[in-house]
Amino acid sequence: MSADQKDSKTKTVIKPIKVCLIEDDDWIRNNLAAQIAKRDGFACARCFNSGEQALAEIQKDIPDVILVDINLPKMNGIECVRKLKSLIPDSLILMLTAYEDSDKIFKSLLAGASGYLLKRTPQNEILQAIADVHGGTSPMSGHIARKVVQYFHQRGVKENEIEKLSNREREVLDRLAEGVPYKEIADNLSLSIDTVRMHIKGIYSKLHVHSRGEAVAKYLLK
Repeated sequence: MSADQKDSKTKTVIKPIKVCLIEDDDWIRNNLAAQIAKRDGFACARCFNSGEQALAEIQKDIPDVILVDINLPKMNGIECVRKLKSLIPDSLILMLTAYEDSDKIFKSLLAGASGYLLKRTPQNEILQAIADVHGGTSPMSGHIARKVVQYFHQRGVKENEIEKLSNREREVLDRLAEGVPYKEIADNLSLSIDTVRMHIKGIYSKLHVHSRGEAVAKYLLK
């Protein structure tokens, strides 16, 4: 066997990021789906034109990242996110919005979204944001992040919630607060990516949150 043949056998096959779109505007949905499908490292799993359709069918092919229009007809995007997180707790969700409506974006994050994108964002940046959220970061502007922090400050943070975290969970959360992607957290702590995700699930459960942004906000206010 030649050296080239050996190399080809040992190459790691990287799975593309499976993306699902929930958007009622046909042009935006079809255009974005086409851009995702033709880019290396990405795959467009499913497209839905309503939250109702998505909730009925999304478990047939669970995606890695879901893009949800905030202003969906009938069931709005915020309610759709809340139900998606109940149906698929590990789902990573980015909101799509035509305008930076702070109140709606904020409510989406509280419902469990990991970040948001303006529809006018250049397509290369949208794809980068999808890769970023899949890697563990949370795309959101500073003033939206501050609203999340202020929300928990007004509610008050129970110190005993933070005390419930194990030492390893605190180490993971420290790095989440610094914006470190999941893969890098795994490397830093000599853990597998699956173990990092297990710890993050435990953090969410103990802090009674649904997203990285909420967990970090509670931690920063401890």
